[in-house]
Amino acid sequence: MKVKSFVFGPFATNCYVLSEGSEAWVIDPACRAEVEQQTLLRYIETERLEVKALVATHGHLDHLWGAAWACRQWGMPVLMHEADIPMAQAMQEQYNLFGIRAKAEPFPIANLQTITDNRKSSISNLPSSMSVLPTPGHTPGSVCLYWEKEGILLSGDTLFCMGYGRTDLPGGDTAELIASIEYLFALPSATRVFPGHGDFTTIGAERR
Repeated sequence: MKVKSFVFGPFATNCYVLSEGSEAWVIDPACRAEVEQQTLLRYIETERLEVKALVATHGHLDHLWGAAWACRQWGMPVLMHEADIPMAQAMQEQYNLFGIRAKAEPFPIANLQTITDNRKSSISNLPSSMSVLPTPGHTPGSVCLYWEKEGILLSGDTLFCMGYGRTDLPGGDTAELIASIEYLFALPSATRVFPGHGDFTTIGAERR
């Protein structure tokens, strides 16, 4: 599994392209500006990748700046946890909350999860080796994407390098976030963590 990262938007959000062979998955399409969109598209075309799914780790605006463009570009909805779908559908309210003077563009959304056990889930157009880990707290529907064999975790805004997600926005819950972080800390120490903002880290480094 190859992980390519891009930093997009005024909130410096990490957008990821994960690829395996010729198949690719775009995580958190934060490409707001045209130059960012073209940067993402150029990489995918240069690598000759076929985008199989668009995934959001949660429903906050900075992770979905480019969602409408990406949905048009690849002809598919953004997948996210059902608990965050109402938040994403009310994107204009998020714009207003942050004082952003722009009109939010709607985009198609589909439910990410088909629960198969307490924490993991699967869906047909995502890699079979990937587990979706519900990690509420930053938002009700925050998820982490985990490849156990490769030791890769995309942690969204749940866990950062030397930090964790805020809980003072609508839907945040500190107790839930603490429980989610404790769950992530049970993963192997060598697990590489690719967060929604900032530098990469490992579970072992954050556990200390």
